[in-house]
Parts: sequence; structure tokens; C-alpha cells
Amino acid sequence: MAQYTVLIVDDDVKLVQLLQTYFNKEGFITYTAGDGLDALIAVRERKPDIMVLDLMLPGLDGYEVCKKIRRDSDIPIIMLTARDEESDRLVGLEIGADDYVTKPFSPKEVVARVKAILRRANKEVIRKEPIKAGGLTIDFERHQVLNGSQEIELTPTEFKLLEILASNAGRVFTRLQIVEQTQGYTFEGYERTIDAHIKNLRRKLEPNPKKPTYIQTVYGIGYKFTGDSNE
Repeated sequence: MAQYTVLIVDDDVKLVQLLQTYFNKEGFITYTAGDGLDALIAVRERKPDIMVLDLMLPGLDGYEVCKKIRRDSDIPIIMLTARDEESDRLVGLEIGADDYVTKPFSPKEVVARVKAILRRANKEVIRKEPIKAGGLTIDFERHQVLNGSQEIELTPTEFKLLEILASNAGRVFTRLQIVEQTQGYTFEGYERTIDAHIKNLRRKLEPNPKKPTYIQTVYGIGYKFTGDSNE
């Protein structure tokens, strides 16, 4: 595995040191930040490959950090949260996080999640012709989505989800099938987070997210991509 850089953002010094130990053993270069403002500075100056971000930070919390970063960066973000409510985790995903881990957690699990996301983000692309649907152009080799001539910024998870659906236009995927193909693993409760990623994709891709034409819901089953925006 290539040597990647990870930014760990948490105000719990012992937890940060523990995660550093595990990441360093796996060959990662680690950077750390103890609050939201330092995290924003580290992202700008260090340009890490991925960020592990605690939501409950002093001052600028993790939600605000994530929103600010997503304005101009698609760096993968894994949230760390002690909150048990599913709605809190979904909010984090809706503002642009790629994954989440609920405290208390195994450091090995965090490292495994990070590796899985980096594999998806850096996986060698099998040559595919770009897909055109309505005003969209999905270029797999360039990892790029255009709406007309305007590029649409997607996170690695969002792009992978779109790739799965668009490459199989008309096929209905269950949430579990989407989880397995985007994450490479499953765990209890994660199927619900697919709805948050779909919501983000619709907001970015659809002329009217409330009346989607590209990514359609098949009630009681899951989602499908329609190759014609006028369908």
C-alpha cells in the first residue's frame, strides 16, 4: 500500500495518540489537530489524503469543519461520534462525510475504514466510455462529472455510488447491495446512510432534487438510475 497521510482531529489527546500508533504501524504519515480551526489550517497546509474528524470539538465543531471543507475540497472524511442517535450521524453524512464510526470503537476498525475509502478513491479505473444522460457526462477515467460544461464536485463515496447506478442504468439496487459495492463491507444500521448519500447526489445532480429524474426511488426496494433525464 502506498504511504498515505491522515489527519486526526480530536481534542482527546490519549485517543489521538492511540490512533496515531495504529496508523503509524500501518505505514501512514499522521498529522493531528485538537480543534476545528487547527483542522482547517492543517487541511489547507498539509493537504492530507484523508481526515478522521471528531464531531464534538471545542469552538468550531466537526459539523462546521466538514461544511467548510466541502466548499472547496473532496478530501475523504470519516466522522468520529459519541452520539447514539441515527439522525445525528445522518446529518454528518448529508453535509459531506464519507463514513462514520461511533465511539467507543476499535482503532483497528478505524484504520480498516480509512484503508477501504482510500482503495475506492485511488483504485485503478477499468477503461469505460463516459456515460451521457440528459445534461450529465460521467467520465470514469477522469473521475469527473459534468453538467454541461460545469464540473460537479463529488466525494469518493458519492462518485462510487453514482458509478454503480449509472453503469447499470435501469437496474434497481437495494440499499444493502449499494452498501456492499460502495463500502466493501457491511455493518448493522449502515443501509440507512445510503439515503443521505443519495440526497447529496440529487442536490448536486438534479435540476429539481425534490422531483428527481436521474436517480429514482423504487419504493420498498431501493434506487435506480435513468439514462434519460426526460424519462
